[in-house]
Amino acid sequence: MCLGIPMRLLAVDGIAGRAVDAGGREALVDLSLTPDLRVGDWVLTFLGTAREWLSPEEAERIAEALAGLSRLMAGGALGDAFADLEAGGPTLPPHLQSALDAGRGRA
Repeated sequence: MCLGIPMRLLAVDGIAGRAVDAGGREALVDLSLTPDLRVGDWVLTFLGTAREWLSPEEAERIAEALAGLSRLMAGGALGDAFADLEAGGPTLPPHLQSALDAGRGRA
């Protein structure tokens, strides 16, 4: 399983960057898929590669969810790590919601 980890860029040198995650761990990150990033930007990384820019708020929500999963796996409580999802309930992507609204989503 591959998890996306939010990281903040500390340094950028061409297509290589040095970044830190919410836990303070630093890593070298490949920036070749995200060429317009700058120091201080948050990115979502997969297997050492930055895949997309994140707002600070998005990065924080993802980091909180990952921390909640870690607590749960260690036998603790999930807490409010997914409160944003629980409050809004499940939603369909717009194209599926349109199909459902048009009656094409019935079995």
